[in-house]
Amino acid sequence: MSNLEEKPAEVDCVATPATGVEIMTPRDVPLGGPRAMRVRRTLPQRERSLIGAWCFVDHYGPDEVADTGGMVVPPHPHTGLQTVSWLFTGEVEHRDSAGHHAMVRPGEVNLMTAGRGISHSEFSPPSTTTLHGAQLWVALPDSARHTDPDFAHHAPSPVTGEGYEARVFLGSLLGSTSPVATYTPLLGAELLLEPGTSLVLDVDPTFELGVLVDAGVVSVSGTEAKPSDLAFVPPGSATLGLTAHDEPVRLLLLGGPPFGEAIVMWWNLVARSHEEVVEWRTAWQDQVVDSTLVDGWYGVPVGDERAPIPAPPLPNARLKERR
Repeated sequence: MSNLEEKPAEVDCVATPATGVEIMTPRDVPLGGPRAMRVRRTLPQRERSLIGAWCFVDHYGPDEVADTGGMVVPPHPHTGLQTVSWLFTGEVEHRDSAGHHAMVRPGEVNLMTAGRGISHSEFSPPSTTTLHGAQLWVALPDSARHTDPDFAHHAPSPVTGEGYEARVFLGSLLGSTSPVATYTPLLGAELLLEPGTSLVLDVDPTFELGVLVDAGVVSVSGTEAKPSDLAFVPPGSATLGLTAHDEPVRLLLLGGPPFGEAIVMWWNLVARSHEEVVEWRTAWQDQVVDSTLVDGWYGVPVGDERAPIPAPPLPNARLKERR
């Protein structure tokens, strides 16, 4: 997915209860076009840019495609990150310049490694009438950010217990481990809780955690989180308590150790300096010729001849590092 905003973190929507859990509320962001699909963006924010290596959280739907136009994201570039696509309803067609053509379906994770540079596109097919899911980005550490582009797909088996069901798409939780490789330790899982269910999860005490609430109201270590909230839980505890209120809950649990590296994040690029962003933006613009994407540093998505998304203008000020 393309981040069509120049400044992805110029908001401050964080409340910090006494428990240390921070509740981050989203802002509404259009993906572009006259009938733009809109998403709820909770990360990055001015006061918090990352949760572990997770650097970007968009949450959307359920949207009727007939009203929103669905997912329409023509070819665009990425560097220095991995994209993680997770759907609740509908399908999205993915094409990238590393030669991958795949469908994103509910309960199945698609992870694209941009590495040194990749271009891709995402479109919801005509068969999709309702679209609902999350688009997530993971910053690559300096040791891996120039790696070759890659792609992975995994359909996790559900883990069930009294009042809950979980699908672990990255890392390990509840005895389930994802085979999908990442460059820093990560946790990514969808959890469904029946009304009134209380669940205590064993978690890595070195991890920062983020609880993105899709539906229902849930207490996160005693702090109430409502639909579309992202609850941040600092490291230090080996357990995480979740309690559903009087309706079913669906949430995504994200986590990882503090990233420990400063990043410069602009448009679809995760860099380490303003100069890198300028260089990588120029490389993309060199490929956009008369509304056609020609071959170059980022390549061309396999089988996609649609007009690419040009890079937005750079801001007048120097881009700042974020941690």
